[in-house]
Amino acid sequence: MTATSAPATAAGTRVRAAAQASGRLLLAGALSGPLFFASAITQMLTREGFDITRHPISQLSTGDLGWIQILTFVLAGAGALALAVGTGRTLTEGTGRRALPVLVGVFGAGLVAAGVFTMDPENGFPVGTPGGPVEHMSWHGIAHSASAAVAFTALAVAAVVMTVRCARRRAPLPAVLNAAAALVLLAPMSPEYMSVQIAVNGLVAFTWTTVLAVALRRAS
Repeated sequence: MTATSAPATAAGTRVRAAAQASGRLLLAGALSGPLFFASAITQMLTREGFDITRHPISQLSTGDLGWIQILTFVLAGAGALALAVGTGRTLTEGTGRRALPVLVGVFGAGLVAAGVFTMDPENGFPVGTPGGPVEHMSWHGIAHSASAAVAFTALAVAAVVMTVRCARRRAPLPAVLNAAAALVLLAPMSPEYMSVQIAVNGLVAFTWTTVLAVALRRAS
């Protein structure tokens, strides 16, 4: 081995190691959405008294089995934080290269906070809870709502940034799909269908993060 080939080999090894690390981060981000919904749907179908038309997914964090959904929130948030780091390492040029990692990171941190700060039992769930909305929200219920609002707003802005990025790259279909995701996430909440709308927003959000992670992983 010559003196010049040794540094080149070492540099190549470092590049491959960095690419593998970024790939693992993006994989964690890609899996966070499916993990979240696999857990949430299983709980919806098995926990007595839960009705998605009346109870938002976050209410699964209440009751004796609430720890399952709390852990689900935290793990999904950790996956989104990994995606944020992976995005920053992979997306090195063009529109959004600085903003997207930050916005996705805010989404991940918001999910973790939404898990740590649980909403209040209400509307008859868990079983034994009085019917109707809670009369006075607790501090942790307020913190939960604020964390979720910040998280999904940040992701909506990320979708807007991706819309601009795709439009500048003359990729019309991805631009339209990102714009549609942003519109769904930014739509005002309907008090009558709020729990269903929250579930739809979650599906759109985690589909968006999964697609982003897979696309960046392939590109890298």
